[in-house]
Amino acid sequence: MMTSVPSFPRMLLTLLLVLLLHHHGGHAQTCSDGFHVDRQTRQCIDIDECRTIPNACRGEMRCVNQNGGYLCIPRSMIPQTYPRPNAPSYPGMTYPNSYPPPPAPVPAPSYPASGQPVICRFGYTLSEGNECVDVDECLANSHQCNPTQICINTEGGYTCSCTEGYWLVEGQCLDIDECRYGYCHQLCANIPGSYSCTCNPGFILNPDGRSCQDVDECEGENPCEHGCMNTYGSFICRCNAGFELGSDGMTCTDLDECSYSNLLCQHQCVNQPGSFFCICPPGYTIMADGTTCQDINECETGNATCTRAQECFNYQGGYKCLDPVRCEEPYILFGENRCMCQSENPGCREKPFTVLYKFMDIAGGRTVPLDVFQMQATTRYPGVYFIFQIKSGNEGREFYMRQTGPYSATLVLTRPLSGPKEVLLDLEMVTVHTVINFRGSSVIRLTVFVSEFSY
Repeated sequence: MMTSVPSFPRMLLTLLLVLLLHHHGGHAQTCSDGFHVDRQTRQCIDIDECRTIPNACRGEMRCVNQNGGYLCIPRSMIPQTYPRPNAPSYPGMTYPNSYPPPPAPVPAPSYPASGQPVICRFGYTLSEGNECVDVDECLANSHQCNPTQICINTEGGYTCSCTEGYWLVEGQCLDIDECRYGYCHQLCANIPGSYSCTCNPGFILNPDGRSCQDVDECEGENPCEHGCMNTYGSFICRCNAGFELGSDGMTCTDLDECSYSNLLCQHQCVNQPGSFFCICPPGYTIMADGTTCQDINECETGNATCTRAQECFNYQGGYKCLDPVRCEEPYILFGENRCMCQSENPGCREKPFTVLYKFMDIAGGRTVPLDVFQMQATTRYPGVYFIFQIKSGNEGREFYMRQTGPYSATLVLTRPLSGPKEVLLDLEMVTVHTVINFRGSSVIRLTVFVSEFSY
């Protein structure tokens, strides 16, 4: 028997439905609780408990008759919306805010007096096999789901839910903005009921459709002309030594090392793809460091073209074949490269006593001042002093004699010389004897070979 249940705060409705099936022995016609036998039709008819039971519902509760029972609901509640009793629950299932009212009571089927009647609950129907089977309200289109919802049949009823990508808000299925909740790893585009994930350049979408994976651009077809280094989401191109990366970030152009500095090579720098090399002028060879030039001594290597009568003199960047010294009258040859004028010869008066031939070389463009040659008296007598001077060949005043002591002097270069050229100087040492009033001189005829380069 149904009894009322006290109301609680915020309780929308109170349900109490008791369906008890009692089986009695014998062959008399019987009905389950909530029904009585109509003697004329011999059918089980629903009992309206709200009329037959005094005060079936207490307080502010209202009695609503049901097929085989009754419900107590608040009087303020709209009779058409109330929860379905014993509604099943499934994981992940979205239930609607309200359920439709049960269908109108249907008289229970009639059975012979000797048989036992079967009464089916709401949501079930009696099959030909005398069994209660579930009614598919969704298939029969007897549900009350709104157009934005889908009907899901359940055992003994149905539920109104939303499709994937929507959620139920106040009875309406609204689109879920998956992008707002970070469904995608990188780029996200929301569409009704779903979403679409894409990746930034340099990434590809994983099979899960949400996360992104770095693309190794260096694998397969290398986008770089030379070397490639993969980075997260991109790549970096590197060029071989002697090349520089172009503005497109992938191609490599030759680096003209020679244009960056004139100190790479001592003489001349020659650029080539990816590198450079140094060359030296004729008469020089490149050293092991690949940049410095060294003079070739043609006199030692045998490349000189001097005759046997000539003497080979090597200087920076070349050589000279020197003819044997020929002394002019009244001089006679005295030793190697020395001409002497004898004092008893009248023609030797006012002439230097000896003329000594010397040879030396100077690199062109040398910094000045520069000590280049030294003269020194070989004999010393009491009362004798020496004067050193440039007698001839210094028309451009590139040299001067600096007295370094009583018996010596040094030839100093005062202005840079440009080659190639030859400079012939007569360096005179004057001997003065104050006691016997003697004055004589000796000359060093110095030939200076000036090379074109400063090395």
